[in-house]
Amino acid sequence: MAPAQCDSPVNHASFTSAISVGYSRRRRISRRAGRALEMLGHAIEYLADEHVLRAQALPVDDPAFEAIQLLMSWNREIYFSCPVSPSLGERIRTLLGGRNR
Repeated sequence: MAPAQCDSPVNHASFTSAISVGYSRRRRISRRAGRALEMLGHAIEYLADEHVLRAQALPVDDPAFEAIQLLMSWNREIYFSCPVSPSLGERIRTLLGGRNR
């Protein structure tokens, strides 16, 4: 089953800038993307819990570890493909006709 995605392509620049700045902006997440994120989150949590219950070291070449990594990558891809919501300042500037200070 392919994960649901927003219509916009993944913007790796926004992903990198969010990490480098240390904060992330709110995003407009569609119902479809929200549901996909929810399902991926549950799957990641389930696999991680299984690992904890086994109380074993999880080698990097373990299929469960690879599955967690794949699910996490899909989760990030879906999240960062959703459009960023404008900040309050950006909305006010838009209402005022785009004038800068």
